[in-house]
Amino acid sequence: MSKSTVSRVLDGRRNSGSPHAQRVRQAASELGYQRNIFASGMRRGETNTIGLIVPRLTDTTMAVLYEEISKACQAEHKLAIVATSENSIQAVEQAVDTLLERRVDGLILTTDQAEDPTVAKLRKLGVPHVCALRTEGLSDAALGDDVQGAYLATSHLLELGHRRIALINGPGFASSARGRRAGYCQAHEEAGIEVDASLMRETDFTTASAEHQMGNLLEGQASFSACFAATDNLAVGAISALRGAGRSVPQDVSVVGYNDIPLARYLSAPLSTVRIPFDEIARNCLELLREQVAGAGDTHTRVSEPELVVRDTTQRYR
Repeated sequence: MSKSTVSRVLDGRRNSGSPHAQRVRQAASELGYQRNIFASGMRRGETNTIGLIVPRLTDTTMAVLYEEISKACQAEHKLAIVATSENSIQAVEQAVDTLLERRVDGLILTTDQAEDPTVAKLRKLGVPHVCALRTEGLSDAALGDDVQGAYLATSHLLELGHRRIALINGPGFASSARGRRAGYCQAHEEAGIEVDASLMRETDFTTASAEHQMGNLLEGQASFSACFAATDNLAVGAISALRGAGRSVPQDVSVVGYNDIPLARYLSAPLSTVRIPFDEIARNCLELLREQVAGAGDTHTRVSEPELVVRDTTQRYR
């Protein structure tokens, strides 16, 4: 039986129930064969499409990243296709399989759950892929410097005289949240101030969860004069809870966000935040994918530098 016939049987293009086809499928099962969809697509030629998988597009950070990746793709006459996962491992795997069936030339992922087998599978199959904003530490990645960004945000609040600073963070499985917690702690350590773990809260990166966690802090009568929120969306949720409890920003509580999404400067009190160069991160993603396709063997991480942007939600402690 020819290679082409075997290929047609295994990739579903030939659904024959003939004895020959059944023997092919049985042999493949016994050998533990897994079809390399990407390699199959490469044999048919590039499609000039890049797949992006994000938790949700209601997360403005992910929406901004998608827009910048789309722009970077357009500059190279490519098309970016986005899929959402809602932080579900099963949904990520399904999205990857669907995008590969559409023969994308590479994948960009913003998920890095420790138990997620998807990225390991992509490495095994040799599928060009890059982790963006978050990383599992083994694949190529285009990131912002989360430790430095959080350090800048927290140091800004410390320099204003605040000593009790709440942290509204993302989930512990996200490398970005871990990095921002590390930067928050580093700034405290360098200032000689002990971190109070009771002021630290984790969220699922949604505005509603930030509002809820800030509400818990307030209900517990925690004493703090400032808050570092690990994204601008989390800052919006935290500010909503503060104002709902009769606290003024920044008069009662100073707040710093992260990412500098477009909305940040247009809030009723423009948000102090940390700006991330999403355009640079997007370009780095595509460059890393090109290097993989070209056969670069080493793993690379490209880190973009953050910048503190001071606006109206922070002031000196009184």
